[in-house]
Amino acid sequence: MPRYIALLRAINVGGHTVKMDKLRKLFEEMDFANVETFIASGNVIFEAKEKDAAKLEKNIEAHLEKALGYAVGTYLRTPDELKAAADHEPFPRADGDGTYVIFVRDEPGADAKKRLAALESDDDRFAVHAREVYWWRRNGRMSDSLITGPQLAKAIGQPGTNRNLTTVRKMAAKYAAKE
Repeated sequence: MPRYIALLRAINVGGHTVKMDKLRKLFEEMDFANVETFIASGNVIFEAKEKDAAKLEKNIEAHLEKALGYAVGTYLRTPDELKAAADHEPFPRADGDGTYVIFVRDEPGADAKKRLAALESDDDRFAVHAREVYWWRRNGRMSDSLITGPQLAKAIGQPGTNRNLTTVRKMAAKYAAKE
């Protein structure tokens, strides 16, 4: 069975608290196998008989919305796709700076890249690689940026969910090795 990493939006942020054991049970209710969670930010690893990732994303979103009472954006990656995202180095490393990975459904096109470039400053830079948008932040904290989540989603042209690149690398090291 194919293995997937679900990167969920709106889990344990903005007043939407979900315990990881409950999240695992919700995935098990969908007949997924070997369900695990990775830290409490909405990362679920599982195996599914279904090979159509887009169909799986929609099914997971529908199930979670019904169970939790609010929309939960779901972005699936295979272990290889997660490893590729983790291995990509769009910005030089510097102490104190941070890089975040924004996972989206569809690869952002030329227009999205132009809109992202228009948001850039000395403190914020963006790069697109496959279906991921990388956000470099001087001094590391997204919360210090003048760029809001809605502005970013509008620039990308679609919603997404973000993770610190360090977290992505830890997940990739743990789950890509199992593939």
